[in-house]
Amino acid sequence: MKARITMLVGGALALAAMPAAAETPLERGTYLMQGPAACGNCHTPITPQGLPIEGQELSGRLVEDNEFFTAYAPNITPDTETGIGGWTDEQIITAIREGKRPDGSIIGPPMPMGLYRGISDSDAKAIVAYLRSVPPVKNEVPKSTYRIPLPPAYGPPVGEVADVTPGVTAEYGAYLAGPVAHCIECHTPMGERGPDFENRLGAGGFEFHGPWGVSVTSNLTPHEDGLAGRSDEDIAKMITTGTRPDGTPMLPPMGYNYYANMSPEDVKAIIAYLRTLPPQPTPQ
Repeated sequence: MKARITMLVGGALALAAMPAAAETPLERGTYLMQGPAACGNCHTPITPQGLPIEGQELSGRLVEDNEFFTAYAPNITPDTETGIGGWTDEQIITAIREGKRPDGSIIGPPMPMGLYRGISDSDAKAIVAYLRSVPPVKNEVPKSTYRIPLPPAYGPPVGEVADVTPGVTAEYGAYLAGPVAHCIECHTPMGERGPDFENRLGAGGFEFHGPWGVSVTSNLTPHEDGLAGRSDEDIAKMITTGTRPDGTPMLPPMGYNYYANMSPEDVKAIIAYLRTLPPQPTPQ
């Protein structure tokens, strides 16, 4: 018996010493797309309550109609006629990170191009792996129309973007809340050239119009108008359930049903980053 116990313990130690199986691009892409990246929050048709319609994942919908533009999120399923089934991996990554379609045309807002340029090479490839895996849906989506000029480009070619080391750190939280989930895009007041990241980072006050009515983004800074009085547990609950500490529900378009799939560690990393923002009052 003693020998058997020794063998079992030795075997357990050997297993513990073995490296964990590497996460595949599809596994990482599935986590990102069904969690923090939440691309379906714009690209999947929704009910009046803001919930995704089953069987239509990523097949496109009207996202925003205002004085500046009427924006439709395109069909990004592998359908070859109405989706991106005929695009190469490189063309998809260029569209995501540089806002340029294979025909050279520019993708306009609300796609957060300034932040998506920071998506790492490996995460961009993982997202493509997921897009290749979803069922193709034939759905012709109208083209967006803009009543504002679009730039000829959002910057030079992106080139290589290194991974940010995962962990419960403000640095990784900045990556998740910025390039991946673009929280900071929607929660920053608009300036003359888009979100005023330089002066009002995370101060909230941006309006969204949808079938639910009008929602206004919250202040995410440590100001008394924002998260100063919120515990980490309060903030985590708001992110992942859309429920305030007093039990009242929050409105779309924030993708609570996606963020509910985030790992506790990633939620903590985002909160750690939000705690580092300069305190800002909510715009009046």
